[in-house]
Amino acid sequence: MSDRPSEEHRSGSEKGEGNGSSISDQEWAEFVRESERAIPDSAPKEPSARAREVTDRLRRQEARGATPTRWRTVADLQQTHERASRRRRRLWAFLGVPVAIALGVVAMRPSLLPGNPFRTGVPSSAAAASPLPAETAAPTAAPGAAGVALPTIERPFAGSPALQWADGAAGIVPPKATRIGSLSKAQVEQALQQTRKLLIDANLDPATLRGGRPETALSVLEPRQKEMLDLLNTSLSKPDEEHDPLLMFSRFDPAELRLAGDVVKTRGRMTFEAGESASVVVHADYTFVYPLVRVDEDAPTEVQRTIVRRVVDVELFDPDKWIVTPGKITVTRYDQEIGNSACDVYDGYLHPQFSTAAAEQPTGAPATGPTTDPYDRSQDIAHVVEEGCGVVSRT
Repeated sequence: MSDRPSEEHRSGSEKGEGNGSSISDQEWAEFVRESERAIPDSAPKEPSARAREVTDRLRRQEARGATPTRWRTVADLQQTHERASRRRRRLWAFLGVPVAIALGVVAMRPSLLPGNPFRTGVPSSAAAASPLPAETAAPTAAPGAAGVALPTIERPFAGSPALQWADGAAGIVPPKATRIGSLSKAQVEQALQQTRKLLIDANLDPATLRGGRPETALSVLEPRQKEMLDLLNTSLSKPDEEHDPLLMFSRFDPAELRLAGDVVKTRGRMTFEAGESASVVVHADYTFVYPLVRVDEDAPTEVQRTIVRRVVDVELFDPDKWIVTPGKITVTRYDQEIGNSACDVYDGYLHPQFSTAAAEQPTGAPATGPTTDPYDRSQDIAHVVEEGCGVVSRT
């Protein structure tokens, strides 16, 4: 049985990089000695012949230029965490179309005013928008325009492509499980369902969205991935720039904001494949759209949307071959893009920008990065060049 270090967190921009790095004989020997000291006396150990076989295989891979990425240290984890933080800050506030255009639209269609004060009818075509079929592959382009309608309490997704997306957890549908290597169909299904639980609790659970502790999400994670859990726990209890819970969880300050209605729109897909080490790797790529209003009774009933795209890779290892906790998943990657949230605010909450916002609301730093469409799911987050906190073209 082998003991694999499990505290690995890598950003999408570095996935697949570093395969040309070499592991010297001295480094490998030190790793083997440390691993042996870490394994309890009661735990089964690989015979020395197996250790020699693994060493030889690694050397052959190195000769081919295919040596695996080195095992991460705490410093490595912090560096990748910081890179992920910078990527999150790419997307900034969206303040809507210019005021003159917005006023012109409202003049022609007064039903678009928040709350529909003139009681005019809702267009039947928008009300009857057909839901999209489930996403089974990456889109080839960003979704088309969804009209110029402004969101209201009654229609919080008006003017958004998300109007045709699935509601909440209904949009997270794992694929049919099959046997992978030494893992049974049931074990693969377990990996898929644990990933689904993680996504739902981290991004859709009402308590999590109000800033509560995402106990279900934390409970599905491999407890041996201690550095990851320590990082998440610190982020939840004492958020700051180096410990940002928004890297994994969607949260809004309940003293400032609430959902406009009870629906969060969801779109994405989940896939799986055999891992390199008696494991199954699950890849999840989902976008969540949150319509929000301020809780201040004196504030106008303006609705703004925040869009969060999350890409998460998890791995479930064969417990017959690795020292792991059966049924628990190990996070190997988590990336995110967030549209319409104040730049460089590290209080642990997302802060959408309202055109009628009160002066005391967090506004963050000015946007300096490029303009991005938060609904564009046609490219992996890894393609994004980190150019600072930017602007989204629509919400």
